[in-house]
Amino acid sequence: MLKVLPPVIVGLLLTLLLSVACAGGGEPDDSDAVIGEHMVAEATLAAHYIAAAVQAGMTPDEINATLQQIARETVISEFWISDETGNIEFSSVPGSDFSFGTDPNADQQAAPFAALLLGQESVVVQEAQPRDLDGAVFRYVAVVGVDGPRIVQVGLKGAE
Repeated sequence: MLKVLPPVIVGLLLTLLLSVACAGGGEPDDSDAVIGEHMVAEATLAAHYIAAAVQAGMTPDEINATLQQIARETVISEFWISDETGNIEFSSVPGSDFSFGTDPNADQQAAPFAALLLGQESVVVQEAQPRDLDGAVFRYVAVVGVDGPRIVQVGLKGAE
């Protein structure tokens, strides 16, 4: 049975999809910066979607299914959304068992994102690099949650 989403969630999803579809622009020299700016917008929209979905009483499985659908149908490769301790609470990657940790200075590719949980940063933009998980090259951008301390991250595979 398909659950009807509240209008605010539908609106946020449409805005997210439009922001992805309209990505581009700028001069060739600044394409890396433009991509980063669009990824920040995507992560911000995802943060608002998560807050609205949780408030609407959607289950984690329903939220994850929506994130998976967006990842399948747009240029966004992955979503990773943590709880306040850095453990993944929602993701477009089924069966994910991952934690960002809480030390932004740790020697891990994902460590800088912990600064979002600690209130040290509101946005973290990372250049494309091999990730610790499997060596695949990804570019990640994350923002702090709008409904509380959490990391809301979007990733683009092969975004070199």
